[in-house]
Amino acid sequence: MKPDLEVVQIGRSQSFKAWEHGYPYHTVRWHFHPEYEIHHVVATSGHYFVGDFIGTFEPGNLVLTGPNLPHNWVSDVPEGTVVPLRCRVVQFSESFIPDARALLPELSACEDLLNLSRRGVLFSPATAELAAPLLAELVTAQGIRRLEVFIAMLGVLSGAKDTRLLTSTSYLPDPSGFMSTGINEALAYINANLTEPFGEQDLADIAGLSPSTFSRSFRRHTGLALVKYVNRLRINLACQLLMGAEQLKITDVCFSSGFNNISNFNRQFLAQKRMTPSRFRELLEENQSAATAA
Repeated sequence: MKPDLEVVQIGRSQSFKAWEHGYPYHTVRWHFHPEYEIHHVVATSGHYFVGDFIGTFEPGNLVLTGPNLPHNWVSDVPEGTVVPLRCRVVQFSESFIPDARALLPELSACEDLLNLSRRGVLFSPATAELAAPLLAELVTAQGIRRLEVFIAMLGVLSGAKDTRLLTSTSYLPDPSGFMSTGINEALAYINANLTEPFGEQDLADIAGLSPSTFSRSFRRHTGLALVKYVNRLRINLACQLLMGAEQLKITDVCFSSGFNNISNFNRQFLAQKRMTPSRFRELLEENQSAATAA
């Protein structure tokens, strides 16, 4: 079975993505992405799959996967069980560390670990215990503190002992083969053209499927209908623009994030963020003022 491409959205004002999710969740499937991923299990046990490796996991399982290495964690829980927090995830681009190393040569200490990650690296429980509070803080950390915690986490992982490589030496992921599948090509098109107008027929043509088959396949791959999926990505982009130093007008943010009318933009923003765009910006300004005063 070919893995699905996961489109990772790293904010324009961010060097990496740090987040957490429960179970079930739409990314819990056999998938890959061009980004490195640090994956820490907080709750549940089950089986996990990395390349040609299959193993069992329990709380504390900590793994680093390299670019385009397929992976998945499947929790062994009764059907219908909802787990509020199953794992924490950090994702960063393949170029992030090399680019940063040009200014911070000390980051060369990470090079061996990143090379090993192309086979998947399992860390010991002792290392996972050291990394766990850093990963928890990283999800909510802001500004310079966010970088401090990230560097500290890299230090813990780069100095780790008793690591285990997961895939066999002969296993080589072939992202070009994965990308040839129709839905993955459509997902890549959405990511590259998020602010441009396109419809289900356009994407179905790219995927080489009829509109009805594309709709079913898209929902199965992403867990969302096309419109909801695109709106979610566009609202995330809008939040990045609202957080930017340019201080764009709300109307400009609307059109710059791919929406073609302000009323729909406001409605979608309120539905996803439970506040209006203007209120979102007000809270950002209040937070900035509080940080400055402190």
